[in-house]
Amino acid sequence: MKILLVRVSSLGDVLHNLPMVADLLRRHPGATIDWVVEEGYVSLVRLNPNVRKIIPWSLRRWRKSLGKKETRAEIRAFFANLREDEYDVVFDTQGLLKTGIIMGAARVKKGGRKVGLANGSEGSGYEGISRIFHTDSIPLDPRTHAVARGRLVAGKALGYPVDTAPDFGLPAPQAADTRPDFLPREDYAVFFHGTARAAKKWSDANWIALAAALAPMPVLLPWGSPAERADAESLAAAMPNACVLPKLSMMDAVKVAQNAALAVGVDTGLTHIAAAFVRPTIEIYADSPKWKTEGNWSDRIVNLGDLGTPPSSDEVIAAARELLART
Repeated sequence: MKILLVRVSSLGDVLHNLPMVADLLRRHPGATIDWVVEEGYVSLVRLNPNVRKIIPWSLRRWRKSLGKKETRAEIRAFFANLREDEYDVVFDTQGLLKTGIIMGAARVKKGGRKVGLANGSEGSGYEGISRIFHTDSIPLDPRTHAVARGRLVAGKALGYPVDTAPDFGLPAPQAADTRPDFLPREDYAVFFHGTARAAKKWSDANWIALAAALAPMPVLLPWGSPAERADAESLAAAMPNACVLPKLSMMDAVKVAQNAALAVGVDTGLTHIAAAFVRPTIEIYADSPKWKTEGNWSDRIVNLGDLGTPPSSDEVIAAARELLART
C-alpha cells in the first residue's frame, strides 16, 4: 500500500500528525508513507524514519515572488514531484483549500481514495471548500484532540480502531557527551516562555519563582524573535541559574526540547514537541482551551490551567518537583 499524507503547517499541527505514521504501519506493515509539508518543517518530519519521501511545499516563500520565472519553475517542479507516484490513499488532515488543491493534484491508483475532514474542530481555520477534492469526507466531533484528528480520520477510512497511545516516532534523547555545544552536559530545565499572542503568556513573576524553586538546576531560555529575546534577557536578569540561548534554528530548538530533564512552556509548538518526546513536561494554558492540545499520552506530562484560568506558580512548582522526583 502507498499512502500520501498532506499536512503542510504549522509546527504544532505537523507534530500532532506524526502518530498517523505508526498507526498506519501497525495496521499495514510494509506500507510506504510519503508526506507533503511546508519546507520549513521538512526536518521535523525527517526525524520519523518511517516516512519514505518528503515532498517540500514552499507556498510561504513562493507568495513573495510569484511573478518570477524561477518561482514558477519551482511550482511546476513541486507538482511534477507530487505526481511521480500513484497512491492507494491520500489523506488531507488539514482541511484547507491549499491542502485540497495538493490532494486534488496527487495521483491515485484505480479505485484509490482521497480522504479528508468533513468538518473542522472548534476555533480551527477549516475551509469547507476543501471537500470538493475528497472521495471520502470523515466527520469528527468538533472537540476532537489535535493528535486524535488525523489518527481517527485514517482509522475510520481504513477500518481499524484507534486504541493505543500515540507514537510520534521520534528519537531518544542524546547522550550528554554528544549534545550540541549550546546545551549543558548536566540536567537542565527549559522554559518555553515565548508566544506570538500576549494573552497566552505566563507572568514574569511566575517564571522567576519557578526558576528559584528549581535552583541550582540550570534553566535555558530560548527565543524566536527580538521581542522574545528581550523578554528572555529580562527574565535571566532575575534568575541566577538562567542562561539566554543564542539564536537557534528550528531543529536546534527541537534538540533543546529533546534533551531537557524538565520542559515548562506555554501553549506553543516547542512545548508540544517536548511532550511528544515524552520528556518531563509541564504545559501551561492561559488563553487557549486545554482539550485541544494537552499532552495526554504519558504521566510524564502535566497540563495546568485552561482558557482564561492560568495556573499559579505554586501549582507549577509542585508539578515540577513531582516530575523531577519521579524521573
